[in-house]
Amino acid sequence: MDSQIRSLHNKLVSKQISCTNLVKEKLALLKPNTHNTVNSLLDETAINLAKKVDEKIANGEPIGLLEGIPFGIKDVYMVEGTYTTASSTLLKNYKSAYTATAIKKLLDAGAIPLVKENCDSFGHGSSSENTIFGAVKNAKNPELVGGGSSGGSAVNVAKNFTVFSIGGDTGGSVRQPAGYNSIYGLKPTYGRISRYGLMAYASSTDCVGPIAKSIEDIRIVLNVMSGKDVKDQTTYASSKIEQNAILNAENIKTVGYFKNFVDSKAIDENIKKDFLSTIENIKAKGIEVKALDFFEADTLVSTYYTLAMAETASNLSRLDGTNYGNRIDADNLKESYSITRSENLSEETKRRIVGGNQVLSQGFSDEIYLKGLALRDQISQNFENDFNEVDIIISPVTPMAPPKIGDSLKDPLAMYLSDAYTVGFSLGQLPTLTVPNGTETGLQITAAKNNDELVLKFANFLKDIL
Repeated sequence: MDSQIRSLHNKLVSKQISCTNLVKEKLALLKPNTHNTVNSLLDETAINLAKKVDEKIANGEPIGLLEGIPFGIKDVYMVEGTYTTASSTLLKNYKSAYTATAIKKLLDAGAIPLVKENCDSFGHGSSSENTIFGAVKNAKNPELVGGGSSGGSAVNVAKNFTVFSIGGDTGGSVRQPAGYNSIYGLKPTYGRISRYGLMAYASSTDCVGPIAKSIEDIRIVLNVMSGKDVKDQTTYASSKIEQNAILNAENIKTVGYFKNFVDSKAIDENIKKDFLSTIENIKAKGIEVKALDFFEADTLVSTYYTLAMAETASNLSRLDGTNYGNRIDADNLKESYSITRSENLSEETKRRIVGGNQVLSQGFSDEIYLKGLALRDQISQNFENDFNEVDIIISPVTPMAPPKIGDSLKDPLAMYLSDAYTVGFSLGQLPTLTVPNGTETGLQITAAKNNDELVLKFANFLKDIL
């Protein structure tokens, strides 16, 4: 099974390469920042850690599978002593006082952090253009967006600047850029990986997500980060996914897809054509394929953004320059809060905070916010019913190909609608994987809650038939 992690591990153990040289090579690729993927390099830390790995190997000591493997971190994760800016003016000088649980588990396993990666400010965007560090450029065509909000993480993996990267997925922020850059990106079941130390956007859908070039590397990284965390009460104990368990898809008998996604006028004709061709390939392998009914895309987008904006308005209320961020003093405390947030937050972030406060305000919360919660329950119930009929659901990742840099900023509504095929699975808190097959922007594979193993299993099956 393809795996950069295993390949590099074997080369390190056999002394074909040194960890120090490997890290220096990756840092040399990142330093020019050709695709605006780098917010800050962790070069000194990375090289010091690499030297320790080389010493262990020289002394004949065993090393773990992830030990010495270079990786990237989306710049919304706390890593003690590093700048954690969320690609925002407000936090451009903020240094983390602690390390996120998911990242600490990787560090404990010996993985070497190279870079804090560019993203949409506070995760607010679908293109990685809403950032003070410059728009992330697509790995395949630098005139196009890298996707968002984990655009820097996806492009770094696609360009081989990092072996894997850790993104964050709220409504598609790992899956969509993975699709735009033709790599793998996983949103695991909500709660499988601790969110402690991940800067909160919408807490009820935020997920830590690995991005890599192979299913096996996704599996390896997922296993290391998973597990119960006393610092995150939404987490749960999960079983390790074994390599042999995802090699045989014989127990997958039925696959579903949402016919309204495919019949939508918004979908690009080439993406639709390729998706329907994928369905025929699956049928040819003796698997039953069922067309399923689901909520219309505009309902999904409206429900998601109603709830996400409400949560981000609440989560970001602490960022007023008092305890965190770049404070701007005015004549009184209230004006200081106002000017600090007005001057330091992006237009997109302000748009989402204003929208969130609106739907939570008296006179609107019953009519809008509570209705959004009720719709979310209906969406979750719809998924439960679907997974009584099918084992797996597949869908396009996006209705359209990646736009040119600049186009999304002119039309925020179009940017929101680019999430039409990802946000439903976030609301359902389901495990969903983008694979770089099936359409120009890949396919999504989704299973019922806690069935992350099944998602990886079907991804291996698709890799062999597409």
